[in-house]
Amino acid sequence: MIYLKTSEEIILMREASKLVSRTLGEVAKWVAPGVTTHKLDTIAREFILDNGGKPACLGYGGFPGTLCIEVNEVVVHGFPSNYALREGDIIGLDCVVELNGYNGDQCYTFPVGDVASEVMRLLKVTKESLYRGIAACKDGNRIGDISNAIQSFCERHGYSIVREMCGHGIGRSMHEDPEVPNYGRKGAGPIIKNGMCIAIEPMVNLGKRNIVIEKDGWQCRTRDRQPSAHFEHTVAVINGETEILTTFDYIEQALGDKAI
Repeated sequence: MIYLKTSEEIILMREASKLVSRTLGEVAKWVAPGVTTHKLDTIAREFILDNGGKPACLGYGGFPGTLCIEVNEVVVHGFPSNYALREGDIIGLDCVVELNGYNGDQCYTFPVGDVASEVMRLLKVTKESLYRGIAACKDGNRIGDISNAIQSFCERHGYSIVREMCGHGIGRSMHEDPEVPNYGRKGAGPIIKNGMCIAIEPMVNLGKRNIVIEKDGWQCRTRDRQPSAHFEHTVAVINGETEILTTFDYIEQALGDKAI
């Protein structure tokens, strides 16, 4: 069931979304060769708690981290570890913050030092596809319009779309209806309505779309071990217009000319 939010609830969603964006902006200052993913996770957790929030992923279904850590071929749900980032890696950091009973969800894929040009192109196209999807998120459109906008843009550039993982509704729960796939037909799926809050999150592979779920039941990687990129915003439909509740501004301020 799709739960449409009131204007008062969207105010709370906006606050949670701002905190998750500030959190990733803080973590962005530390993304560099030699830094462990466990260190990044600790920074995120402490920042969230210091600002009155709750790390929503931590303990969710037994998940061990504040951040979902996505290094190179990891698509989603990677664990923090003692792995030290290396020059040329990419790392997606996916974070959910609960604040005052509501959630904000965001992901950004960071280059670590100098990254191969073909991988940087993947990051740029994936990020742009997020905004193409958001542009299709309009009152009266359908979820399939978002899905198709993302898929068609990425496939035109020669990339593949992960089909087993998708975006989702968000609010009091981290994951709510509707599902928001990154592939699909225009005019298909639920109607987009005022009050709808969703997380749109293209997951796009340099190689083929096939994935593997590791034995831990969480960590998902590309089958061909080619890099995967992931960007995400939480959005709300308000008075017929779509507002992006999260922002990459804090991240991009931290990265300077290294921002995607």
